[in-house]
Amino acid sequence: MIKRSLWILALTAVLSACSSGVKLSDVPVEDKNASSADGAQSSVAAVVSGKAGTQGVAPAGVNVVYFDYDSFALKPEARAVLERNAAHLQANKQFKVQLEGHTDERGGREYNLALGQKRAETVRRALTLLGVSDAQLEAVSFGKEKPAASGSDEAAFAKNRRVEIKY
Repeated sequence: MIKRSLWILALTAVLSACSSGVKLSDVPVEDKNASSADGAQSSVAAVVSGKAGTQGVAPAGVNVVYFDYDSFALKPEARAVLERNAAHLQANKQFKVQLEGHTDERGGREYNLALGQKRAETVRRALTLLGVSDAQLEAVSFGKEKPAASGSDEAAFAKNRRVEIKY
């Protein structure tokens, strides 16, 4: 009986310590959407997607690296895309890019997310070897969730096995 009373007392102390002294009805609320009587302009600035000063214009040409089935090894034709993007990023150190790894629809969700990440990390390593700062690069995977081409033929699969370099 004493243990139970002590337990209830301890529980009451813990719960009362967690209570907030601010009542929701006491919090001041301003209506930011209300129009002013004198018709003054809003002081709210437009919000632009992305981080200020980090988004840039991609270099001309294709910014996609394609991969073979079930592989994260770079193909020889990826070299030109990587070199062009590396030169652009070195000349514009304020730019940051997202390397988005993708797969075709074959395979399980978890497997494809891991493969897409390996592909994005492979492109990241290649760009850093070409002199791009690692701080400018972010590798993410979408697996099979965002296909570039619909269909269940080899041509569609080949277009979906890719890493997109997004500025």
